[in-house]
Amino acid sequence: MSEEKYLLDTSAVLTLIEDEIGADRVKQIFFQKNVVLPWVALMEVYYMTLYEKGETEAETRFAMLRHSAAEIVWEMNEVVTLRAAKIKSQNKLSFADAVIASIAMQHRAILVHKDPEYEQLKDDLQLEALPYK
Repeated sequence: MSEEKYLLDTSAVLTLIEDEIGADRVKQIFFQKNVVLPWVALMEVYYMTLYEKGETEAETRFAMLRHSAAEIVWEMNEVVTLRAAKIKSQNKLSFADAVIASIAMQHRAILVHKDPEYEQLKDDLQLEALPYK
């Protein structure tokens, strides 16, 4: 595996799971790179799937992610919290995206996403955009 870390946001995880455009790149990252999954992305994948496809599929997806080789970041420490608050106050991002960006910064990871809103942060962290929806 390479030394670079890649953090997958919710849109990147769903791109892989739902085989959307860009899934080949996410698959390459997921299976060949050091991957970080923030708790927020797992939560969003779970609740979106629960709403759209039901509890069985939500549990299956969560288990697949939980038992993958990816490093799951469960904690929300003080540094991540304050940085996320600053990001949120200065940019038009959702709460979840601000937390995800802060965790990416904390881990010095390349944030892989499908959300054009992250482009506001291109001077603050490394981004890899998948084809936008």
